[in-house]
Amino acid sequence: MRKNKVKETLAKGGRALNGWLHIPSSYSAEMTAHQGFDSVTIDLQHGPIDFAAAVEMLQAISSTAAVPLARLAWNDPAMIMKVLDAGAYGLICPMINSKADAEAFVAAARYAPRGYRSFGPNRALLYGGTDYPKHANTEILLLAMIETTKALDNLEEILSTPGLDGIYVGPSDLSLSMGKPPTLAPEDASVLAAMEEVRRATRAKGLIAGVHTDGARTAIKRFEEGFQFCTLLSEARYMAAAQAAAVREVKGAGAGAAGEASAKTY
Repeated sequence: MRKNKVKETLAKGGRALNGWLHIPSSYSAEMTAHQGFDSVTIDLQHGPIDFAAAVEMLQAISSTAAVPLARLAWNDPAMIMKVLDAGAYGLICPMINSKADAEAFVAAARYAPRGYRSFGPNRALLYGGTDYPKHANTEILLLAMIETTKALDNLEEILSTPGLDGIYVGPSDLSLSMGKPPTLAPEDASVLAAMEEVRRATRAKGLIAGVHTDGARTAIKRFEEGFQFCTLLSEARYMAAAQAAAVREVKGAGAGAAGEASAKTY
């Protein structure tokens, strides 16, 4: 089976930079995956991406060295199995608030005897190799999202779940749950302390500590703090930001030229 390079890198003490996809487009996915990310995640929760589009996007990512991942819409066994069968090499599951939630997530994603994942790895065999069934339980990356105060209260129990590879902090929802404004770059001391406690406890268990960020500067900061897996903004957010910056530059610098140009015939 094809090795999961993200798991290999992190097991050796390295870091992994993750890209994020909101646009239901194989071309957009392919372009993002060619930019040097260690992995690229298809967001099935907060983007307009359905399963059919996700399959095409997985195919596009798989043409590059980036590891194809998906963020689930919910802790749903049916979708967990379908996305893995389609070739996702890892899953990020939202709103894991208890050990029972974590156990349900892991059980649906692992083959027996470690879980109850049904056998039918259609496209996964093409991407992973014919021996995929033998090694999938080891190679597939499973990250549980910690994003509520309830999850913080149950953190140690969640971390004790067999088969779970690590934790992925959702700063915006975590901030909301703590009564603070949602942000991917928290400055509130209590939110930062909670994130640090999650990171510390996760690493103490020898598990992967991941987090979502609002861009390069925050990602660098999180890596320096000890997180191993960091995500940048989605391709949609970067596209909008670049376009907005270009529009501001042109309109701000060329007001007179714009008036002159409007008088011309094209």
